[in-house]
Amino acid sequence: MIVDLSRTYVGRDQAPIVSKVDVRIFTERYFAACMECTFCFDSCCQYGATIEAAMVDNILARADELEPVIKYPRDQWFQKDYHPDVDYPGGQYTRTQVVDGSCVFLNRTGRGCLLHRFALERGITVQSIKPMVCNMFPVLAEYGVLVPPTEVLDGTLICKDQGQTLYRSSRNDLLYYFGPELIAELDALDNVHASAIPSTIAKLPVI
Repeated sequence: MIVDLSRTYVGRDQAPIVSKVDVRIFTERYFAACMECTFCFDSCCQYGATIEAAMVDNILARADELEPVIKYPRDQWFQKDYHPDVDYPGGQYTRTQVVDGSCVFLNRTGRGCLLHRFALERGITVQSIKPMVCNMFPVLAEYGVLVPPTEVLDGTLICKDQGQTLYRSSRNDLLYYFGPELIAELDALDNVHASAIPSTIAKLPVI
C-alpha cells in the first residue's frame, strides 16, 4: 500500500523528491549488519550500482588516492553512457563497472565496499563518496515514492526476512538526504505499521 506524506520532501541536492511512501518499507526485513554476514558473500554487489553524475566527479577527484585501494585503473570504474533521471541529483546517472563478476569497488580481500572503507579511514562522510542508492539501500526513491527494492519484493535478496526492517536499516541515510522533518513523519508511520512485523525472527540461512 502506498500512502501520501503530509508534504513533498526534497533531497539535500535537490533530488530525489518524494511525496509518498510504500508502507512495506516498515514491515519487510533484511539482514542489515552486512559486515557480520557470513552467508551472502556480497552477492548484492555482483551487478554494480547506479551512481549520480556528481558522485562520479567526487570519486574521480580522489582518483590518485583511490587507485591504490581499488586496484583497478580509474578508466575501468564507470560506464561511459549517462541516462537522464530526475530521481538522481544532477538529473542523470551512470553505473559502476562490473569487473570479474562484481562491482569494481567491492573489497575482494575482505568484505563490503572499498569506497565506504576509504571514507571511514579518511574521516570523511560516506555519503560524500559512495553512490546515493547504495547508502539508502534497502529503500529507494522512485517517481516520488519511497519503495522497497525489486530484489526484496521478488524474494531474490538472499537475506530477505532476516534482521530489522528496511526503514530502520536506512533511517540514518534518509535523515542525511532528506532531513529530520521527513524522519519524524516516517517514524510516526513506522510506529503504526510495526505491529505487522512478526515477533519471531527467522534463522539465518545455512549455505
